[in-house]
Amino acid sequence: MGSLTRIAAVAKKETREVQRDPITLTIALVLPVVMMLLLTYAITLDVREIRLGVLDQDGSPESREYVATFLRSGYFRLAAVAHDPRELERLLDRGEVRVALVIPGDFSRSLAQGLPARTQTLLDGSFANTAIIALNYVDTITAAYGRRLAARALAARVGGLPRSAEAAVRAEARVRYNPGLRSEPYVIPGLFAVILMAFPPLLTALAVVRERERRSILQIYTSPIRGWEFLGGKLLPYAAIAFLDMLLLLVVGRFWFGVPVQGSLPLLLGLSVLYVLATVGIGLSVSMATRSQVVAILLSLVLTLMPSFLFSGFLFRIASMPVVFQWYTHVFPARHFMEISRGIALKGVGLEALWPSAALLGAYAAVVLTLASLRFRKKVG
Repeated sequence: MGSLTRIAAVAKKETREVQRDPITLTIALVLPVVMMLLLTYAITLDVREIRLGVLDQDGSPESREYVATFLRSGYFRLAAVAHDPRELERLLDRGEVRVALVIPGDFSRSLAQGLPARTQTLLDGSFANTAIIALNYVDTITAAYGRRLAARALAARVGGLPRSAEAAVRAEARVRYNPGLRSEPYVIPGLFAVILMAFPPLLTALAVVRERERRSILQIYTSPIRGWEFLGGKLLPYAAIAFLDMLLLLVVGRFWFGVPVQGSLPLLLGLSVLYVLATVGIGLSVSMATRSQVVAILLSLVLTLMPSFLFSGFLFRIASMPVVFQWYTHVFPARHFMEISRGIALKGVGLEALWPSAALLGAYAAVVLTLASLRFRKKVG
């Protein structure tokens, strides 16, 4: 009997176990949808820091002063200085800046001629609260800069500037990725990562522990089946349930909340397979390390649900964390899938921008599955 046959036999047995427990199966499929509905309606996010990108095509003292006004306000941090519009677009696509300020080449000349100097502000609208607050900051800072110019001209008794202080500089804002500044397009792709980290590991964590408590694991120990074959058969039914959860969440997000996937849906589904393997791999590792279902449930919650909220970037912006914790977030696969789901669903970016997260996610899945297999071999021996 080949490896695929043995894996299929274990998967068939585990599928029957799941079918005999309709309550668990219902929870696995219904509770993620309920969780999405509750969290999407309940969660509101605040902003503490805004990364600013600048494209200064004028390079005059007036334009530099205008940028300095943003930095002195304390609301913005200069994250990047672009040299052309395409570079600024890439910075927004990669999420390295949340607000991009474009100062045209005629900025100082317009001021000198008494004409309104127009600037453009590009905002990353994927985080609606940040975009709304940032837009208000831009308007306030620009108005303050205009009043300062008017006061300076009045003191020097120099004509030419507009009489209206606020008319000296006009900022034209354009919101990227989420023009309506709604919370749902930001929250829902994040919930893909959080919910898939909550339920599949919890179900999988009971797979081997249940066999051990019933002592049916002894039959596996004495059979010719290999460790990776046994775990592969255990993994497949729960991976299928997790993937079905992902499809349900996509359907609810699209047709209930009106949040479409801007990028490639096949790419999102393909990378979600890597994430599913990583999450069920965590559950298998927990199952191999514990002997009680209660302990397995508690350990699974500690290792998955709590970090997915705290260290994935869902509730708290990673850029606002201390540097040590920013590095620490890379340990959790939810952080990488969060970037993938928001990048594809919100921004429509492709694999060329997401391959680092995809590679780390694949490596994580390979590591946890290998560790679970090695630990099972050790117990067989």
